[in-house]
Amino acid sequence: MRSEGRGGGNFWHRYIILALMAAVALPVITWEGFYIRQANAAIEFAPNSETTNNFANFQQLYTLKGHNGTVKSLAFTPDNRILVSGGAENEGIIRFWNPANGKQLGNMGKAHKTAVESLVISPDGRTLVSCSTDNTINLWNLKNFKFKFSRSFVGHTSNVLSLAVSPDSKVLISGALDGIRLWDLLQQRPLGSLARFNNLIYTVAISPDGQTLASGDNKGVIKLWSLSSGKLISESVAHTNSVTAVSFTPDGQTLVSASRDRTVKVWNVNSGELFRTLTGHNNWVNAIAINPDGQTLASAGKDGIKLWNITSGELINTLTGHTDWVSAIAFSPNGQILASGGFDQKVKIWGIPVKRK
Repeated sequence: MRSEGRGGGNFWHRYIILALMAAVALPVITWEGFYIRQANAAIEFAPNSETTNNFANFQQLYTLKGHNGTVKSLAFTPDNRILVSGGAENEGIIRFWNPANGKQLGNMGKAHKTAVESLVISPDGRTLVSCSTDNTINLWNLKNFKFKFSRSFVGHTSNVLSLAVSPDSKVLISGALDGIRLWDLLQQRPLGSLARFNNLIYTVAISPDGQTLASGDNKGVIKLWSLSSGKLISESVAHTNSVTAVSFTPDGQTLVSASRDRTVKVWNVNSGELFRTLTGHNNWVNAIAINPDGQTLASAGKDGIKLWNITSGELINTLTGHTDWVSAIAFSPNGQILASGGFDQKVKIWGIPVKRK
């Protein structure tokens, strides 16, 4: 990836000033949310570390039905107890599930006017953030299993497609067809634009140490940004088609990218060198998810879900069960289960069943 030293300076001065301000936060629009039935059941799909890591034996555990369109996004709460899914253009709905038994816990109808493109839950578990092709970002307070609308961010002028939250849960970053914006989650206010692009931002990710932002666009370009200075670190024409997803490994040393060019690529973050290219999908790769073990990667597309060993490049398993494209995937924070959503309007839970005595 080519190193750069331009951009971001003026923005970053504004960011520092805003972040340090002790002014009263902007007015917060609230409405009473809803209380979902508490997911008390523990996730028991992998009773020991050996089976947890034995992804070759992953199988379908549950099929969750409720969406009336493509499942566009998935996210787990940090305690693994709730799976959140976002609906398509004809829904704009957010649904909540207990992944331990496959039961629906509740839903938020009309969470957005159109598709819920991305969902993220802050690491502290206090805030659910959703974004949409209606150009908005919505914040929802999560406390004691009660979701309450907090406010909307409306700075984008085009479809918002991707979200990322800093490890300290203080900063939200959004990627959209009009560029990248940063938001203060604590004060619930905009911080500014990191950059405006002449291309379309499809995906963003923050490194585990909170220092680096990765973005992928419609031209196959991946850019790395320093979040301490606001400057562009490097950029590379990484793929021959749109970058659909980027994700850092838990140690922050590796970046994985997926593309409509049918490949998944593994990059060394420090050197920018391509470490490995994973081929095997027969069409676009729509989504990726990295297991918390840092060694296992899931990738999804028209031909199902593939599980890979990141280090060796070995294909561990292929999960088939969806009857159409797989559009979203997410590992639970404890790494024991994988959730997937598809064009077939289904959410599926994958893992290793407990052998009950």
